[in-house]
Amino acid sequence: MQTFKISALAAALLCAGVARAETVFVTLEKDNAIAIVDPVEGKLLKTVAVGQRPRGLALSLDGKQLYVATSDDDTIKILDSESLKETGKLPSGEDPETFALSPDGKLMYVSNEDDNEVTVIDIAAKKAVQKIKVGVEPEGIAVSPDNQWAISASETTNMLHWIDTKTGKIVENTLVDPRPRAANFTADSQQLWATSEMAGTVMVLDCASKQISQTIKLEVQGVSSELIQPVGVVIDKERRYAYVAMGPANRVAVIDAKTYKVEKYLLVGQRVWNLAFSPDQKRLYTTNGASNDISIIDLSDHKVTKSVAVGRYPWGVAVKP
Repeated sequence: MQTFKISALAAALLCAGVARAETVFVTLEKDNAIAIVDPVEGKLLKTVAVGQRPRGLALSLDGKQLYVATSDDDTIKILDSESLKETGKLPSGEDPETFALSPDGKLMYVSNEDDNEVTVIDIAAKKAVQKIKVGVEPEGIAVSPDNQWAISASETTNMLHWIDTKTGKIVENTLVDPRPRAANFTADSQQLWATSEMAGTVMVLDCASKQISQTIKLEVQGVSSELIQPVGVVIDKERRYAYVAMGPANRVAVIDAKTYKVEKYLLVGQRVWNLAFSPDQKRLYTTNGASNDISIIDLSDHKVTKSVAVGRYPWGVAVKP
């Protein structure tokens, strides 16, 4: 009887642990759906139809809502993150591809690639409150944790536009390497990291001067330089490492965020687009568009532990605790 009680308790604790595991949401650009993945079991739970050509996605601060940019529907859809039922829409402007939330979760900044502008949305009011003209083909977008800056990366203009979030005005334009694809701030808002798809570089900008302080060239032995096309970039909270998705090079670069040296390249799936941390930052999830899967990376030893087939052309990724 004692043995049974202990076993039952262990089973209950195990179940509780599984219940606390995060859920990974992935947009499937060619399936017009999102995939829901259990990363602990390493399996696809289900897919849910969401709209035409879903790309960027993010969770609300309380985790109750999932925002999905359905580019060909010209809208941001709002889903209940538990039931995955659509509960509303946001007026994103034409062809929303990706977006970023303000730190307080009140505003959304959306890239409108076809219109060369950024749409600012009041989420509670479900209303576009401002449209900001930027350079040609804006895609990458980020908001600093201190809520001072919104950054728009214009791929064809080759610029990062610094938007003052208080005024909604561009106060600086920084010329960067060709075709900047993504940008992300460090947790202390002191640095901005941005990728150049054409140059195969990662640039680190000082937020005070708004100028490039470091340029990191990505090179993989045996891989043609034409295949090294960095896109998504994330930096851990303690600014120990930055991780860069390298597109058709099929790798993630692990960069020491203090010395700016590339420590290793991790082989993942084909055409890796975007990345997201687990809530505890012990794992990293990547979307691999051409191999129709995601990779799970253990960050304690920087090893790829699993790949999970999810559907056609995974693009965006968000993680719910």
